Amino acid sequence: MPDHTLRVIVADDEPVARRRVQRLLRHHADVTVVAECAGGRSAVAKIRELTPDVVFLDIQMPDLDGFGVIAEVGVTQMPCVVFVTAFDEYAIRAFDVHAIDYLLKPYDEERFSMALERARAKVQRAGTVVLPDEQRLRALLHQLLGDAAATAAPARATYPDRVAVKSNGVLRVLPIGDVDWFETDGNYIRVHVARASYLIRNTANRLQQELDPRHFARIHRRYMINLERVTAVEPWFGGDAVVHLRDGSKLRLSRNYREEFQRRMLTDHSESSIRDLDGPPERTQS
Repeated sequence: MPDHTLRVIVADDEPVARRRVQRLLRHHADVTVVAECAGGRSAVAKIRELTPDVVFLDIQMPDLDGFGVIAEVGVTQMPCVVFVTAFDEYAIRAFDVHAIDYLLKPYDEERFSMALERARAKVQRAGTVVLPDEQRLRALLHQLLGDAAATAAPARATYPDRVAVKSNGVLRVLPIGDVDWFETDGNYIRVHVARASYLIRNTANRLQQELDPRHFARIHRRYMINLERVTAVEPWFGGDAVVHLRDGSKLRLSRNYREEFQRRMLTDHSESSIRDLDGPPERTQS
């Protein structure tokens, strides 16, 4: 007999989707589905009435969407949330409301079991001691990226220390160290500096070769960041993470670039940038 039975609510306006979740949950002896809901309003009522441990929640429902459900109940009053949706554009927003996972339809049984295990672990951790911010962030970094930090990548002989951008027909020359992050934008690169942005003609691969690897790292096929701007790193869904920057941006760290980020971020040089933690981010990028 399991020590604790997970009490689950399934909320989705599609009957086929609800049945699939329930069928997969029946493979786990420690799970009991206490209610299923076809809309957001009924989900709010059942969550308040039954106080489940976990809710598998669709995002797009006709009367009240998944984020509306969380707003009605309250983020701090919600059980563990696993979003189940066919739309990938809400993933960063799901992170903002502390969802434990984000299942993108169609998903397989292995991916579903991974999400359930994350929810189970979160429920079991409830009530444990919370570390101070700096200690917690360092622990998360080492848990996410590994305990051992490799040496930083060797520097090239020379790297550009300025970048030229056009603004209102005027060519401006900016110190490269003032750049917060770079973002691919079609056939251009968008340069983000102190909440302003400028387009330059370049490719991501060529720009990556031009930047000093001691100070800039690629974290996603779309993003290259200034390591000195990093204030926090938090685990995300499916082995990815979210990197918080000083300008308030939150950018996705893809698992494909995680090892390289490990070599940069867990050195004495870059860890200093984590000690000064700013307030909650205001901008997100998916």
